[in-house]
Amino acid sequence: MSLDVAAAPKCEPRTPLHDLAAAVGVMRSWRSAEGSECLVADEVLVSVLGALGYAAGSDGEIRQSFARWREEALALPGLITAEQGSPVRLPKALAHLHRVDLVSEDSGISRALPAHNGLVMAIEEPGYYRLHAGGQSVRLAVAPHRAFSLGHDLHGLRTWGAAIQIPSLKKHGPAPFGDLGALADAAVRFAGLGADALAISPVHAVFAGQSSGFSPYAPSSRLFLNAALAAPELAGLEPYAEPEGSALIDWDEALPRRLESMRKLHAACGSEVREQVDAWAAKVAGAYGHALFDALSLHFAAHGRGWKNWPSGYHDPSGREAKRFAGDHAEEIRFHLFAQWLAARSMKCVQQSALEAGMKIGIVKDLAVGIDPLGSDAWAMQESVLSGLTIGAPPDPLGPDGQNWGLTSFSPRGLVASGFEPWLAMLRAGLRDAGGLRIDHAFGLARLWVIPEGEPASKGAYLNYPIHDLTRLVALESHRAQALIVTEDLGTRPPGFDHLLSDREFLGMRVLWFERDDDGGFQAASRYDRSSAAMTGTHDTATVAGWWSGRDLEWNRALGRGAAGEAADDRRSADRAALWRTIGEGKPQPLPSEPADAVEAAIREIARAGSDLAIVPLEDILGLEEQPNLPGTVDEHPNWRRRMAAPLDAILDGERVAARIAMLDGRRSMAFPEEDAASRSAPPAV
Repeated sequence: MSLDVAAAPKCEPRTPLHDLAAAVGVMRSWRSAEGSECLVADEVLVSVLGALGYAAGSDGEIRQSFARWREEALALPGLITAEQGSPVRLPKALAHLHRVDLVSEDSGISRALPAHNGLVMAIEEPGYYRLHAGGQSVRLAVAPHRAFSLGHDLHGLRTWGAAIQIPSLKKHGPAPFGDLGALADAAVRFAGLGADALAISPVHAVFAGQSSGFSPYAPSSRLFLNAALAAPELAGLEPYAEPEGSALIDWDEALPRRLESMRKLHAACGSEVREQVDAWAAKVAGAYGHALFDALSLHFAAHGRGWKNWPSGYHDPSGREAKRFAGDHAEEIRFHLFAQWLAARSMKCVQQSALEAGMKIGIVKDLAVGIDPLGSDAWAMQESVLSGLTIGAPPDPLGPDGQNWGLTSFSPRGLVASGFEPWLAMLRAGLRDAGGLRIDHAFGLARLWVIPEGEPASKGAYLNYPIHDLTRLVALESHRAQALIVTEDLGTRPPGFDHLLSDREFLGMRVLWFERDDDGGFQAASRYDRSSAAMTGTHDTATVAGWWSGRDLEWNRALGRGAAGEAADDRRSADRAALWRTIGEGKPQPLPSEPADAVEAAIREIARAGSDLAIVPLEDILGLEEQPNLPGTVDEHPNWRRRMAAPLDAILDGERVAARIAMLDGRRSMAFPEEDAASRSAPPAV
């Protein structure tokens, strides 16, 4: 570990710099994955604080920043949160009052409430309210005790689903990659096989037509959709006439071609479609701004990727130059609105298809942890996102130098100043037309590792987030959308994190490879906690067949990374034996070169999980060795480029694959008490 992130000395005096960092929420010390206490260097604190808007390069600057922080802490916030059935604590600016007027945003009903010692009586109905008092007003979000859940809202349903990479799907007609039309077909197909959910990677908007940004986890916007995935046939339009792609998706060719196909489709649309687009755009906040960003992004493509490379006059979304461009390129703006309308219409049809086919949950969407700092959201919400900082992970045994993901996210200060409106808009976009939402790197609800621009990941620090406010808002939006929340909670957890999320009935992730006993063996899936999603793997892990055969070790050898030599082979051999003791049912252990029986055993084990939800990636259902994404690589591995060999109805009908699915579905029914199994056919309480 570098000197910037060092073991904490035992008795070091605090300084005004350290006090300012603590006040702002920049953690000077933190516990590593090995359990040791680590210390952030003072110069790193100065850099991080400066990027957050609190200059700390001298004693004078620290005093001024402290004064600014105290002023902000006393100001009336835009939104406060509270718990259903618990007293509401008023913000400091209103704490002296003896009465407030409460107005429900849903019903408009108003009532007067007494206040005493800064507290207001408990409110029993979850929702959004307005508190009016002393000529001032603040929005109040009252969170339910828990999020929407299988146990309480779907009659104790414990079920299963598949995880699918949308572009990997093959369509019946020629196409360079899978889209939402292929996903709709997959939903109907899996519903017929007994599944209640399909988990997908993010469908967030990427840079329009630009092939360099096709990773779903580095989006331009989390408010809008990847228009390249739209399926015209789902909106009653003619499908694209494009050639069949190769075994690996060629994004350099496919995305520009898809943009041109969409332009032709838009040009051929009549007045009825254009009126529908106009009506949609008028109702969706930010739609015109995102369309303007995409138009500008293509217009200035030669300047480099992203808004910071545009001429400076265009850096302000509401500035004179941006407005002039919008007026001069009105038809181009209409095209990008059409693209988003088509994607939104397609996504809505996918969820409808899933539910109409019998799924109780339908699509579980994925919310990326951050956004591209050069993208649409960062351009539109400059006051609400981190500036001069990127997010990543601190040094650990697997990454001694740490990780810099090159992404940004919301600033805690910006969220408070905006009344959490950008956060709510993002949550609602994620929950729209979905039965669930997976929150990537859910630890970001509590803290994010932030790195000053241009610095290595080791020169970062943890930045605290208002976790109680954020989790209350997630629970409330889940309740209002009647959709599950799955939290990606893999790695070193912040203190108290598990209890906070389980109390809300957010589903944690229990991935086969990571559930170990104290002696290093693999934990039986029947012991997984019920408030979780059990999984054979994720898009970032080796497939079961790839892990069993050592295909992931072969990739590491080829790329010269990690412990890939004889020691790694010996370790994998020991792990195979340990896993087989848990899942093998006393049968002979399969050879590494014959992973099919191990695949079946792993799926059978996850089917037995005590978790409310079991998710098996399509790659494991098919017994494939190659994984969709290899973390830490960009071009060295074909990330997000792999395609299925044939359309689903052909590959799912194979004898061995069909047997795996039947076993998964059957054991999810058999693994629980009779009353739970009976509840699988009960209608959802929504």
